[in-house]
Amino acid sequence: MNARRWTTLLAGAALSLLAACAATKSDPPVKMFTPDLESLKAYRAPEWFRDAKFGIWAHWGPQAVPMVGDWYARNMYIQGHPQYEHHLKNYGHPSEHGYKDIIPLWKAEKWDPDRLMALYKKAGARYFVSMACHHDNFDLWNSKYHKWNAVRMGPKRDVVGDWQKAARKLGLRFGVSEHMGASFTWWQPSHGADKTGSKAGVPYDGADPKYQDLYHPPAAPDDKSWYSTNPAWQQEWFTRIQDLVDNYDLDLLYSDGGVAFGNDVGRKMIAHLYNTSLKQRGRADVVYTSKQKSQGMWVEDLERGVMPRINPDPWQTDTSIADWYYNKNWEYSKADWVIHSLVDIVSKNGNLLLNVVQRPDGSLDAEVEGMLEEVGAWTSLNGEAIYGTRPWVTYGERPVKGGAAGGSAEDSAFSAKDIRFTTKKGALYAIAMGWPENRKLLIRSLAKPNAVKSVTLLGYKGKLAWTQTESGLEVALPAQKPCKYAFVLEILGENLQPVSTTAVVSPGSDGSVALEAADAELHGALRTEEHGGKTNIGFWDEASDWVSWKADFRQAGVYEVTIEYACANETQGSEYEIAIGNARVAGKIAATGGWDKFTASRLGNLKVAAPGPATLTVKAVRKPGQAVMNLRSVKLKPVKP
Repeated sequence: MNARRWTTLLAGAALSLLAACAATKSDPPVKMFTPDLESLKAYRAPEWFRDAKFGIWAHWGPQAVPMVGDWYARNMYIQGHPQYEHHLKNYGHPSEHGYKDIIPLWKAEKWDPDRLMALYKKAGARYFVSMACHHDNFDLWNSKYHKWNAVRMGPKRDVVGDWQKAARKLGLRFGVSEHMGASFTWWQPSHGADKTGSKAGVPYDGADPKYQDLYHPPAAPDDKSWYSTNPAWQQEWFTRIQDLVDNYDLDLLYSDGGVAFGNDVGRKMIAHLYNTSLKQRGRADVVYTSKQKSQGMWVEDLERGVMPRINPDPWQTDTSIADWYYNKNWEYSKADWVIHSLVDIVSKNGNLLLNVVQRPDGSLDAEVEGMLEEVGAWTSLNGEAIYGTRPWVTYGERPVKGGAAGGSAEDSAFSAKDIRFTTKKGALYAIAMGWPENRKLLIRSLAKPNAVKSVTLLGYKGKLAWTQTESGLEVALPAQKPCKYAFVLEILGENLQPVSTTAVVSPGSDGSVALEAADAELHGALRTEEHGGKTNIGFWDEASDWVSWKADFRQAGVYEVTIEYACANETQGSEYEIAIGNARVAGKIAATGGWDKFTASRLGNLKVAAPGPATLTVKAVRKPGQAVMNLRSVKLKPVKP
């Protein structure tokens, strides 16, 4: 190279460097998060999380050893509890052989994180979450600040670190769950003693001061809530979780509860998590998720439950294929339940985090591996309707009669009449939860005037016959199913908008109208749940939320109104009104003894001005307590003149 060209290149490089420096100086600095709410409102859930849809969780640790389920470490100190009896029979009395003696028995001798991660990726998971610390206060990582950890005891492995390496090798995002915040009050039964029998009054090993770093010191008499008021424990929680965040390059941090410790300590941790990502990646490319309404400041998590409709902010369901820890007495959920849950959740802007239960040795039962294989076959065929999608204008047709936010959605029964929608890159996906016996699928939401241009069935190469009328889009399905469970139609058209599919409740033979919770339209954050085998409308925490039904009245006139509801003691007193048009009848909620104790109450009379379809609403006027009520039904019976 000649000297002139070399000088020119050097000059150009110098100018480029100066320009870069000037640009760097002029660019505004990245704004860091602070613990106050206004700052956290700037957070947006990252696109990787919104696209991923499906994660797998390892809810695994020493409590798997007895193989009798969740919360073993606490319940083994409650005389009369089945897990106490199990411990007494198999390990000895908890005054002599406590949970500290279970920990060395957890060897994880068959645990192969690389093999398991390959199974999880093949099943369709796009992110993986490791247990970091359960309520048992045992850290599964190389903890700097707590000697009770998996590197020093039990398997003597960095469980979090080994899971992380396996996930990164296969391109999965990686997170951890911490249940540590509740540990202080959760562990207090270990400080007690039997009340009866030969060991009555003999303290359990949790009362021994030399083990207080595991079992905690005794709590103050009034310190009984999920999150302790003990300031020393709050600081220890922060220090240990900060250790996790700083050393394991997390994509997600899950807290088992609301934001910890009256928000102040917890919000400080959220800001630290976001800022760590900002420093390392240039953006808050990380998720914090907890069981607290978020307004988008983090991702709201629902345990074993689903949102009733599309949530504007991304959210997550966490659930399990059986008990949370290995339980030899539980049956596993099947692949169809996993797939239906995933579809329903994704249609409502959510993600599914599924706990895959491991044996104490770290292996999976053959039944679990078979289930994962079935789920993987479905996601490989139908994944384009799941991954990277966004909700349509409506999530689907026919609501799931499940629970939410601590309720149970495990027994939801789906059929071909249950349709869920997702959308991506101009395509609308209609996912039928069952295969109709006559092979004719009717999608009422796509009735005329929608202009459908094409309909294809994923996994089927032939052409489908379809027609579109004022009743809906009717599709003739082929003789052969493309897969075993939910079936995906890809639909193309212009400006497709859902036509209302709300059912109109018909009157009985005597003219009475029975409005059941499962048929209601829910407005606000209300959700359906199951109590006593029947559906009710619950989580009525805001007075501004309300309920409506469409009903067909055979005749005009006066109707006697009866509601069936439940209300816990000390939260009664809510005032409400039921209305049809300008006609109203008011009531006041009395306590029934619990949220699952339902009673029928005659409210009064309501005048229906004309026969035919009408909308009935139930709205709160005043809510002095925790919630308005759990509402099971509203029944209207014609009053004879």
